[in-house]
Amino acid sequence: MSGLTAWQYLIELGHAEPNPFQPGPHRPVPLRGQRVLVNGAAGGVGHLAVQLAKWQGAHVIAVASGTHEALLRTLGADEFIDYTKTPAEDVVQDVDLVLDTLSGPTTGRFLRPLRRGGALFPVFLGFADAEEAAQRGITVSMAQVRSSGAQLAALGRLLAAGTVRVIDSTFPLAEARQAHERVARGHIQGKIVLTVA
Repeated sequence: MSGLTAWQYLIELGHAEPNPFQPGPHRPVPLRGQRVLVNGAAGGVGHLAVQLAKWQGAHVIAVASGTHEALLRTLGADEFIDYTKTPAEDVVQDVDLVLDTLSGPTTGRFLRPLRRGGALFPVFLGFADAEEAAQRGITVSMAQVRSSGAQLAALGRLLAAGTVRVIDSTFPLAEARQAHERVARGHIQGKIVLTVA
C-alpha cells in the first residue's frame, strides 16, 4: 500500500473512483526539473516517494530526523533537512510540490515554502488552510488510493532493476519473532521481509 500511495500521489492516479474529500480527482504533476519536498521522507510512503520523484527527474528535498540522512541521500535526496533542528518551512523556498506524508492540522505550514502556483499533497486528512492556498494559487489535492495490478507490476520492475529499494532487513519465516523484535525497536528504514523457503 505504501508503494501504491507514493505512485498514485506522484506518478499516476490510475483510476476514476470519485474522491469524497474533494470535488475533483487528484492529478499528479509532472516532476521533471521540479523542486519536490517530501515531509516524513524516512517513513513507509516517504522513502518510496523520494525514490520515485528522483526517478522522474525531480530535485528532491527530504525532511526527516537526522538519523535517516545517510539513507535518504543514498535513495536520491538532493537536500536533507533535519526537522528536529530546523523547521523545513523556515529554510526552504520556491518549492514546486510538497508531499506531506504526515499531514494533519499542521500541514498548512508547508504553504510558505511553495512558490505561487505550486502544489501541496497531504496524504492524510486535516488541511484547514484552503483560503490561503487559493489566494496563492496553490493546488491542494489528496488521492483516494486504490489497488492496481499494473502499478504494482511497474513498481516490481523498478524494484527488480534496483531503481527503488524498500528492504530494511530480511528474516526467514522461522525467525518471525526476531522480525517483530526488529519492528519493536523502531526506526525501520524500509520494510521488513519474511522469506518462505
